[in-house]
Amino acid sequence: MRTWRIRTSMPWLLLLSLLTAAVTIRLSPNHRELIMRLPGADALFTFKTMLIGILLEALPFLLLGVAVSAFVQAFVSENTLRRLIPDHPLGGIAAACLLCLLFPLCECGIVPIVRRLMAKGLPVYIGTIFLLVGPIFNPIVYAATMTAFRVNPNMGYLRMGFGLFTGCLVSLIIYAIKFKSPLKLTRAQMLTGNPDGEELADRPLSLNERAAQGITHAGHEFFEMGKYLLLGSVLTAAIQTGIPRTVMAGIGHNPLTSSLLMMGLAYVMSLCSTSDAFVAASFAGTIPASALLAFLVLGPMLDFKSTLMMLSVFRTKFVLLLAALIILTVFSGAMLIHGFGPAFGWT
Repeated sequence: MRTWRIRTSMPWLLLLSLLTAAVTIRLSPNHRELIMRLPGADALFTFKTMLIGILLEALPFLLLGVAVSAFVQAFVSENTLRRLIPDHPLGGIAAACLLCLLFPLCECGIVPIVRRLMAKGLPVYIGTIFLLVGPIFNPIVYAATMTAFRVNPNMGYLRMGFGLFTGCLVSLIIYAIKFKSPLKLTRAQMLTGNPDGEELADRPLSLNERAAQGITHAGHEFFEMGKYLLLGSVLTAAIQTGIPRTVMAGIGHNPLTSSLLMMGLAYVMSLCSTSDAFVAASFAGTIPASALLAFLVLGPMLDFKSTLMMLSVFRTKFVLLLAALIILTVFSGAMLIHGFGPAFGWT
């Protein structure tokens, strides 16, 4: 399994290295002048500048998020999390939100943890809190958002509040529906034959084993998240370079189309929540704040890669219900923020 992961990561590592070398190479004045005479040279240098800016700002937060995720994965057990959650629904939701704040995990790292917690009896609505609130409501994502939106710190506050509200509302709906276990496999099946090759037995691990597990998890998650960050940064830089500002401004004037556009981009780009704010910030000024918030809240809760991961773990009916609730809540919230935000000085 480890060999397969390393081999599948190598092409992305090579691509990242080649791209980094291509965009950071320093040209002599004569060569630069010659290149600038070529057709489309201005657009190429604009693309390079935007790509470098997005990657350099986002990479430190991605590394920090990966490090924290690996620590939680290796040293914080599921039993510890379960003991901290009350049985009462409102108390359980509040405690789960607090745990998301204390133990931040990205949307990819949280799926296998929620699967194990649900297999041990964690209520579905509490697992929903971890799935939706965890990737947004944490200090690393808050710091990244505030750094990306230095000139508009309200975006950081709104993202945390909007994400928390969306996750809690969806969780309460799941609780009201009384959804039974959404797992494809039972606890016994997971112990005897986990399709991911993870050992889920409760054998205590030594400190060295936990450290090795954390390092392995960090390496795998960095390459897994890094390729999506790289792809998202390239797409964003290409969009900003290739699409005229007048076209983007025309889309931005319509809150309906701009919100749908940014939600679609969030789903396709599949960015990590520790770095997506820098991509969103590159659209500031041409896209309204409500649409940027839709991008920042939907992406960590529902994107292409997380959909595939959830479909491999949960029943299709549960994933479709969860996706529909997230999309409706985020879109409705974005429309409300667009309508009432100016009155409170949010936009």
